[in-house]
Amino acid sequence: MRKMPEIRTTLARTMASTPSYRYPKRLMMTSALPYANGQIHIGHVAGAYLPGDIRARFERMAGSDVVWVCGSDEHGAAITLRAKKDGVTPREIVDRYHEEMQQAFEGLDMSFDHYSRTSSERHHGVAQDFFLTLLEKGSFEVKTEAQFYDPEADQFLADRYITGTCPKCGADGAYGDQCEKCGSALSPTDLINPTSTLSGATPVLKDTTLWYLPMGRHEGWLKEYIENGTFEGQPHHDASTWKAHVSGQCRSWIDSGLQSRAMTRDLDWGVPVPVEGADGKVLYVWLDAPIGYITSTMEWAEKTGAQWEDWWKSDEAELIHFIGKDNIVFHCLIFPILLREHGGYILPSNVPANAFMNLEGDKISTSRNWAVWVNEFLSEFPGKSDELRYVLASIMPEQKDSEFTWADYRDRVNNELADVLGNFVNRVLVLTRKYYEGSVPAVSEADLNEADRDVLDALSAAPAQIADLIRRNRFRDALQAAMGIARLGNKYMTEQEPWKAYKTDPERTAVILNTCIQVAANCAVLMEPFLPKTAAKLQGAFGVAQPTWADAAPDMVQAGTTLGELPILFEKVETEIVDAQVAKLQSARAEATGGRAECEPQKDIMTFEDFQKLDLRVGEVVACERVPKADRLLNLTIRTGLDERTVLSGIAEHFEPEDVVGRRVTLLVNLAPRKIRGVESQGMVLMAETADGSLRFVTPEEGTQAGDVIR
Repeated sequence: MRKMPEIRTTLARTMASTPSYRYPKRLMMTSALPYANGQIHIGHVAGAYLPGDIRARFERMAGSDVVWVCGSDEHGAAITLRAKKDGVTPREIVDRYHEEMQQAFEGLDMSFDHYSRTSSERHHGVAQDFFLTLLEKGSFEVKTEAQFYDPEADQFLADRYITGTCPKCGADGAYGDQCEKCGSALSPTDLINPTSTLSGATPVLKDTTLWYLPMGRHEGWLKEYIENGTFEGQPHHDASTWKAHVSGQCRSWIDSGLQSRAMTRDLDWGVPVPVEGADGKVLYVWLDAPIGYITSTMEWAEKTGAQWEDWWKSDEAELIHFIGKDNIVFHCLIFPILLREHGGYILPSNVPANAFMNLEGDKISTSRNWAVWVNEFLSEFPGKSDELRYVLASIMPEQKDSEFTWADYRDRVNNELADVLGNFVNRVLVLTRKYYEGSVPAVSEADLNEADRDVLDALSAAPAQIADLIRRNRFRDALQAAMGIARLGNKYMTEQEPWKAYKTDPERTAVILNTCIQVAANCAVLMEPFLPKTAAKLQGAFGVAQPTWADAAPDMVQAGTTLGELPILFEKVETEIVDAQVAKLQSARAEATGGRAECEPQKDIMTFEDFQKLDLRVGEVVACERVPKADRLLNLTIRTGLDERTVLSGIAEHFEPEDVVGRRVTLLVNLAPRKIRGVESQGMVLMAETADGSLRFVTPEEGTQAGDVIR
């Protein structure tokens, strides 16, 4: 077998010299502190935690000095709101959910170096010291201003205690600090028709004294930091590597003029403001929570004997925040201001915020119980954490919102994990046992043909390629590149047919299987950041002990190595399981809403002239079939009175083709044609969505015929 020692010796240098990435001496990584007022769902995982875990696992394998911290965010109005709702104390709430969130993270193999909590006495002291340092430096403004007050509850209202109509998009239910529909940052007094969430009363304005961060003072350097990647006149990071929606949101804030923001709140739960006369006031959660990253690092350092300042106060360190897009402003503007004002701290070099993940055609909603809860998944699908990690990584919302469906989960597990990776590895082990008693056959360079060399060349290139993608936070592409190695092995084995070659040319079979063994062993390394449990099984089966990233190479497994046993890696997901999970979602939503239909907000007013442009007609479905490789689409042939035309409709999960033929439907005939899956769709069939999420045809009354105009 040919040797490629240069691969091993140059890999680290290749990764370090990649133009898109400056290799730091130490890498400080954080993931957003989850609120301890509810469970962890798949949207949380795909947004902030799985990206961090993939990156951290890779960096450790690559030999980087990396620390990844997180912890429970246990203060703020959301906690007290949940406590009031459940009739318990805030401490009971945070203790409960801190434990549940830890269980979820452990079940998904999140490899935090340390997981902390902000309600600890240690954190209170760190946050208060931080506040006092800024106070002494004159970083705050003390203002006595009118704030919303609930006269019935007899208390001032924090941001999340107030809801109303968003002044920017008109959506109801916007909070006093943010509209979750349009993402705009708000102040409570911006809301239209504000309402107290405590009593339902209309709040009144009442004077109170708070400490404000005058963000407007910092517009100049923040603009340079965000747009050019410079800090205090020196290059700090490559601004071109920041996601467009991250830098864009920051520029929008800066260009609109940064306003002073209160850094304290009138609440009885949180870190007390350490100033005489500030009774009943606590630190604003977005001052308190980011400091939790520092506290968590301090606690880790105490356990390990390290110096926490080496990660937070050294020019040789780099700071990266993994968050969701709703936290961009706090991590890219407010926290950097706080760090700079304190002095001595490094600023983030990247904040690769992910967009949101939707679920089965709808936004994930905790209030409607429209979510896939991690702990429930782990209970109902024991031993399947890697399957969920794989699917979430495959559809990770890196640049825009994505969607999880149970049908897609089934298809990815069955068609990719089971049929590609699992099938390939199983065939390699079975054939090696059959022909060589489980021992890796020996081959020489002279035995290799072009097909063999192509595979080995791909193995040579893959580690650096995948490393570069991971370090550019392109985790979806990195996963596909890693899975591409398994696909390559599958294809190679199928084409080379070692079971046939053995009958006439045993030496050729030895080459084929040796090559396949190298592919499988490389998968054991390259898959580890994404599928840690699966990778561990592969490493055991192929004799790869505690590999580093540099161990991935075309000659990983030496001739004579005895391969181990390996059970079936991935079980197929049956359609019945998918149907049961969708039904469970529908039932949970119906229960959460009391069976009430949820009406979507009225769309913008249109003129009668606009309505006249719509050409609605009665149509008759004369033929219908499924669209290949599209779980949701049916191909309908509809008689319109004008013609017969093809219309694609996303109703395959609700109707069988034979159930549709012969139906009269309401059809928008003058909709611009659109190509879907290579088929031109010429119109739209009108459907009604019921409270349980099912679809029904908007059916014309008896007596109507195809072509009749609907007015």
